[in-house]
Amino acid sequence: MAAAASSSVSLKLLIDTKSRKVLFAEANKSTVDFLFHVLSLPVGTVIRLLGKQGMVGCLANLYESIESLDETYIQPNQSKDTLLKPRAPSSAAASIPHLSLNDGLTGTGKAFYRCDYGCSRYVTDDPRAVCPSCQRTMNSVMNYVVPPQTSDSKEGGFVKGATTYMITDDLEVKPMSAISSIALLNELNVKNLSALKEKEVDLSMNEALKLLKESLESKTVLTSVFLDVKSEIP
Repeated sequence: MAAAASSSVSLKLLIDTKSRKVLFAEANKSTVDFLFHVLSLPVGTVIRLLGKQGMVGCLANLYESIESLDETYIQPNQSKDTLLKPRAPSSAAASIPHLSLNDGLTGTGKAFYRCDYGCSRYVTDDPRAVCPSCQRTMNSVMNYVVPPQTSDSKEGGFVKGATTYMITDDLEVKPMSAISSIALLNELNVKNLSALKEKEVDLSMNEALKLLKESLESKTVLTSVFLDVKSEIP
């Protein structure tokens, strides 16, 4: 399989047409950055993206309990949105422009305030707090400054872009080489090489959400998302 040099979010699948299974995918930096970014998403964001009906187990019930809980039961310095609409951390995720799974909610996760009298020793996350020094309300919003990228990380994201990566059906990610590809084919007991077919697919928001959901439920994520077992493989 040829090296992936494009910055688009796409995958080149290697499919066993006989078993109708994705053996692995060839991916570039952008795709791996996106998949790794999924790990930084707060649980509340995942539930909101997938929809409560799309969640397994009881997490959806927990989310709905917070939604329906009356504000009178919430501490005055807390907001339900902290749990229902949490912000993913900034860091490397901020430079993954192709797909945004956190609705653009990046940063520190909170707003911070100080008093507007010039007292710089105190900070709070509650705009109703009183400054211990001047007794004024601390409702002046502070601006969060994102640290500049270092000279050796101008690419942004999580992984380096000079490498092609292999993603297995169960989402194991590793640097790709001819040796690793052959080793995986042997491990999967692939005998008929003529039954193998390549297929390039784009990772749209729809597929991204399917990947996120299947990763919580399945060990054959790529096959579940990208192969329709009822239709012919083109």
